Amino acid sequence: MPTRAPIRKDELRRNHRIRVPEVRLIGSQGEQLGIFITPEAIRRAEEEGLDLVEISPTAKPPVCKIMDYGKYKYEQSKKKHEAKKHQIVVKTKEIKLRVGTDEHDYQTKLKHVRKFFEIGDKVKITLRFRGREMSHKELGEQRMKRIIEDVKDVAEVAQATHLEGKQMQMLLAPLKKTKK
Repeated sequence: MPTRAPIRKDELRRNHRIRVPEVRLIGSQGEQLGIFITPEAIRRAEEEGLDLVEISPTAKPPVCKIMDYGKYKYEQSKKKHEAKKHQIVVKTKEIKLRVGTDEHDYQTKLKHVRKFFEIGDKVKITLRFRGREMSHKELGEQRMKRIIEDVKDVAEVAQATHLEGKQMQMLLAPLKKTKK
């Protein structure tokens, strides 16, 4: 006897995999046919050249429908693909700075931050402290406030500035109107 592959959660039982003694049968046009013993329901589906598919296994008795299972799976995958197409994925980009970052480098990083907001991504700003810089946390806070001030026309603070070890971080999110 050949072994059968186990049924996945997202897969419906069909034809000879339906092991209940009787089923409530729905025809290929959607009409209620009544309660049948399972072999008789499978025979009716085979006569139409279609599959018997268990659509509601928890009902008493389980509800089965006569349909083209391949076509059904194809339509489900198309629906899933269509739903995914309209989904907006927001990514989080990270920009790393230091307290002593030069003005030109700061402006370059600021341009990158603005580009990320135009796309609709969130930006995590990380300010690193090294050595004795830790004793001047107020310089880091000033740098973070300057960033907030420089991007306030396109972004808002999603997560306030906080210190984690030797890093100061904050999360900025684009304003609703800038998302494309």
